[in-house]
Amino acid sequence: MVSEHSDDVGDTTPLALKILVAGGFGVGKTTLVGAVSEIRPLRTEELLSEAGQLVDDTGGVDRKVTTTVAMDFGRITIRQGLSLYLFGTPGQDRFWFLWDELSQGALGAVVLADTRRMEACFPAVDYFEHRHIPFVVAVNCFAGARAYGAHDVSRALDLDRGTPVVLCDARDRDSGKEVLIRLVEYAGRTHSARHLDSVG
Repeated sequence: MVSEHSDDVGDTTPLALKILVAGGFGVGKTTLVGAVSEIRPLRTEELLSEAGQLVDDTGGVDRKVTTTVAMDFGRITIRQGLSLYLFGTPGQDRFWFLWDELSQGALGAVVLADTRRMEACFPAVDYFEHRHIPFVVAVNCFAGARAYGAHDVSRALDLDRGTPVVLCDARDRDSGKEVLIRLVEYAGRTHSARHLDSVG
């Protein structure tokens, strides 16, 4: 999504990039988008129902009472002329049909991980790897969770070599912003390398 602005000095082109925030149920996607967004985030949360408990795995997130049923949306300015539009995906399997729509035109993705339930982010990792969408894994450091290093997480998830793993606190704006900066840098290098390969 690009807009143009002209003045007497010359043309400048503010750039807005689309980023997905993905991961399993209850890993902190809505929290991250809300923490970093400079606008009031759009949320599509609904209360968990008894019917949903029959199909949603709430193990490890027993105190969670709401769930995203469509998407979260927020915006953050990284620097002058560069903004990110953030789209948080729903975590449950039954809403994954929305992922294909949300991923159209995305520069890359943040896959949030909870080391207490590492298996919950496997589907997101597989999704982006198979579609060749650059992503970083952001380990949301929950209280009481066992501390893992980036190398340990990379091995546990069997990530492709070079896929960044960063530690974060999804509640903290600065921490979330650092994750997004890492993603933009990594996705930029990945897309540039693919372009060179295609013309080489």
